[in-house]
Amino acid sequence: MSEDCIFCRIVAGEIPSRTVYEDDTVFAFLDANPLAPGHTLVIPKAHHERLNDLPADLAHDVLDRLYQLVPQVERAVDADGTTVAFNNGPAAGQEVQHVHGHIVPRFENDGGGPIHAIAGQQPDLDDNELDEIAERIAQSE
Repeated sequence: MSEDCIFCRIVAGEIPSRTVYEDDTVFAFLDANPLAPGHTLVIPKAHHERLNDLPADLAHDVLDRLYQLVPQVERAVDADGTTVAFNNGPAAGQEVQHVHGHIVPRFENDGGGPIHAIAGQQPDLDDNELDEIAERIAQSE
């Protein structure tokens, strides 16, 4: 637990939440500043700042629960779909430095855009650049 982390304090019961799921390793609750009705956060109980900091078994637990909660959230608020995302690091917009997956219910004509709208201007990459990036990713471990 990180004493200055709001999510750790929520898990510890120091700050109230509208909890929708809890087990030994995962905690899920409604976002206090929702983007839509039913906006849910899924977090590991243990403090880890970024998705790539999670041990593999804990990453599995978090993603499995997120996977299971998506249809539950959609049904609960009669959503037409959901946007599911992790902001991974401050440069990506992560405001709380504790891994958290967002389940954001989406509705016809809600005014929201696709995930491609979050990055601003898209880069103009040619085929060679795309091939080179794909190769670096595939060979990076």
